[in-house]
Amino acid sequence: MTTSKVLPALPLLAPALVAGTLATPATAATVSVTIPRVNVAEYHRPYVVGWLEPVAGGAARTIFVWYDVKKAGREPGTKWLADLRTWWRKGGRSMQLPADGLSGATRAPGTYQIPLPANLAPGQYVLKVEAARETGGRELVSVPVTVPVKKGGSASGTSELGAVTIR
Repeated sequence: MTTSKVLPALPLLAPALVAGTLATPATAATVSVTIPRVNVAEYHRPYVVGWLEPVAGGAARTIFVWYDVKKAGREPGTKWLADLRTWWRKGGRSMQLPADGLSGATRAPGTYQIPLPANLAPGQYVLKVEAARETGGRELVSVPVTVPVKKGGSASGTSELGAVTIR
């Protein structure tokens, strides 16, 4: 019979648990991004990117980037990331892609949840979400956010993006 090394420690932790002195992980905020269904003859899934910009100035931090990650050859999927113009100028062109944990495939119409990084410094930011679609349009939505997030915010696009919400 083996003895557990975890169970003997429980009596030692009980007073700390009762007193509330153990650190609990902060609940990270979540960004909700809606890609609307667009009724057109030739529909292509949009490239979508989300990033945070500190209001006081500083480097932009990419949260997610959805593009055709599998397309390779003479015209790889990264070729059209420059169509996400605002993000591209803010730092997208200098990113090494695919970025582990940030890059992903394009998404079909629907609503998607993306967690904000847990290691964000407290302060005021603007969340920006940009979408561009082949034979379609381009759209940028901005939502102000204060970290730690106590009160969410939202904004909505009119064509390529639907609701963008922080909770």
